[in-house]
Amino acid sequence: MSLTRAGVWQLPRLLCILWAGTRVGPVARRRHEDASVLAKLVMQGKVHVWREAGRVRAFVVRDGERIHALYTEPQWRGRGAGTRLVREAMEAIDRLELWTAQANHGARRFYTGLGFKDVRLTEGEGNDEGVPDVHMKWERQDR
Repeated sequence: MSLTRAGVWQLPRLLCILWAGTRVGPVARRRHEDASVLAKLVMQGKVHVWREAGRVRAFVVRDGERIHALYTEPQWRGRGAGTRLVREAMEAIDRLELWTAQANHGARRFYTGLGFKDVRLTEGEGNDEGVPDVHMKWERQDR
């Protein structure tokens, strides 16, 4: 297992992981936009990857205190990749925040288990999908 900053050469793999569970149906038309945005984030150093068995299996997009995205290859979920990526961010900074869908109970349990707390619920006014979401925050308590 290794954690590293993503390189541009890993973009095809990152997109496969992203699209494995997101861009189906009508939103599939946004794939070119996904590729452009993710490439820019990789070049800005905001993407970290978790590698296992010689391949990228998960990645996190973080800009300072904000986690923008966390994706794991479907068959690698539940094996610690997401936890390790978030804990790496927790070691580097004293406060993190993110948004997730209110209905994404798995994500909410995952982040709550890492110490994140719900701070605000919305009806989805500010997200691309227009679905009710939740703003979650974590703050270091031991310093």
